[in-house]
Amino acid sequence: MPEATSTQAVLKGGEFLIKDVKPEDIFIPEECNEEQQMMRQMTRDFIDNEIIPNIEKLDKHEPGLMQSLLNKAAEVGLLGTSIPEEYGGYGRDFVTGTLITEELGAGHSFAVAIAAHTGIGTLPIYYYGTEEQRKKYLPKLVSGELKGAYCLTEPGSGSDALAAKTTAVLSADKKFYILNGQKMWITNGGFADIFTVFAKVDGEKFTGFIVEANTPGLTRGHEENKMGIKGSSTCQIFFQDVKIPVENVLGEIGKGHLIAFNILNIGRQKLCAAALGGAKRASTMSIQYATQREQFKKPIASFGAIQYKLAEQAIRIYAAESALYRASQDIELKKTQLMAAGKSNSQALMGAAEEYAIECSILKVFGSEVLNYVVDEGVQIFGGVGFSEEYPAARAYRDSRINRIFEGTNEINRLLTVDMLLKRVMKGAIDLMTSATNVQKELMGVPDFSSADEGEFAAERKAVTNMKKGILIVAGAAVQKLMMALENEQEILMDVSDMIMEAYVSESLLLRVEKLTADKGVAEIALQKDMLQTFLNDSIDRFNIHGKNAIAAFAEGDDQRMLLMGLKRFTKYGPVNTKAARRKIAAKLIADNKYSF
Repeated sequence: MPEATSTQAVLKGGEFLIKDVKPEDIFIPEECNEEQQMMRQMTRDFIDNEIIPNIEKLDKHEPGLMQSLLNKAAEVGLLGTSIPEEYGGYGRDFVTGTLITEELGAGHSFAVAIAAHTGIGTLPIYYYGTEEQRKKYLPKLVSGELKGAYCLTEPGSGSDALAAKTTAVLSADKKFYILNGQKMWITNGGFADIFTVFAKVDGEKFTGFIVEANTPGLTRGHEENKMGIKGSSTCQIFFQDVKIPVENVLGEIGKGHLIAFNILNIGRQKLCAAALGGAKRASTMSIQYATQREQFKKPIASFGAIQYKLAEQAIRIYAAESALYRASQDIELKKTQLMAAGKSNSQALMGAAEEYAIECSILKVFGSEVLNYVVDEGVQIFGGVGFSEEYPAARAYRDSRINRIFEGTNEINRLLTVDMLLKRVMKGAIDLMTSATNVQKELMGVPDFSSADEGEFAAERKAVTNMKKGILIVAGAAVQKLMMALENEQEILMDVSDMIMEAYVSESLLLRVEKLTADKGVAEIALQKDMLQTFLNDSIDRFNIHGKNAIAAFAEGDDQRMLLMGLKRFTKYGPVNTKAARRKIAAKLIADNKYSF
């Protein structure tokens, strides 16, 4: 992987909408170095050898099994990838951490347990803890001696986390905070030793605390009987006059929202990585079954309808992967820049994740929905036996569903994408309005049907550029028309968010294929080009529908006609022979008998 330097140009979060990006400015997974590839393979071997053979026992909650597997993960270094060596970790860069998370994502309920431990169970202490707190807890979390969990959600506060009712009151001697309340849906709750708990000091100051599980007054509820990820521990945690030493306050009093929301940015990026790993395994499972299952004396993989599904699974996976590693390297580069400016490693990574919060929300939504598509079509490829718990497609289907709810629901993340973008515009961090004004002027002029851009991907580059213009005219007009009332028009916001997501993923895929082509040549990247053109063809159609829905919801008369005319101008691409492209992609998958891109 190219070394990140503080002098490299890095776009601000959300700035991809108004600035061009060159292929050489992004990172693609094909650039992973030998050490990263070795760590990827080590993680894959761990999943294949330790987790998959135990998956049914995990689902049945064999006592102590999950803890034992987490200990084995610690032995091979999987619990401390991103924690600095001074605290017992390995101090790997953000992209390497993403690679490992991707491979762990193939581990079903184990993936959830280890992600909760290494992510929301450990990172709050690293990012926001005092030096004493870090030295006390991090080495034991990395070694597996302690298992971590995160207590945010309550019966009355899910997406609205700040509506929490758990309270913390300072004791008379000022040595303890007394916690009272309950938390629910706590992953690893049945066995965790350390909880990051959020409560309101004096009923109003939202604050984080490090709570040890053996503290008197802390009790665990029963294990939830879940639809999927059955092997992961999920239960309620109750606090009744739990005395927490004042030195276990995490961060600052009243600043708990910074911990909760910034940790979620990292969590959303990691969820996309895990979903990607799960999707690749499910794709391979679908391919291998389709090549073995015969109907009408032929493997079902020989039929066009099945080839469509196999190819479409691969196309969406490849697109998600392109966006994920582009954003991951952006975060790493920003972290490097912030460290060069004097920030500590933890401060820099938090700042970088906050900078790319928009991209993290996009990744969370797109990654979880790609996995949803892949496992759903996987059940369809398996047919009747896909509905049987005797076959692996059923588990993959059940386990995937939670990802559209974890780390903020996909609806919340769609709304956040636009909300965070508009806030950055209002603060002057992104000059979106100048670009929107220029696009409006372009609409009023004579259309330019010529193209100065030439080369192998000229049509694709123009299509992506025009998608960005389409977003600017729709979002700009919506803001001008509705002003502050826009925040209450969730349907419009979600349509605009989907337009932004389609543009970001399409551009990421284009840049990756362009970069590969420059390195290997057109002939060797022919299938990747097929994936790009097929995805872009369909993406622009989805983009157009979302744009028309948004425009029709807020514009009328001449304004509506003008906006629809502009949208139509900016959504021209193709035609693409997607049938031929998908058949070629499927042929490669079938020949390799696995997901092979």
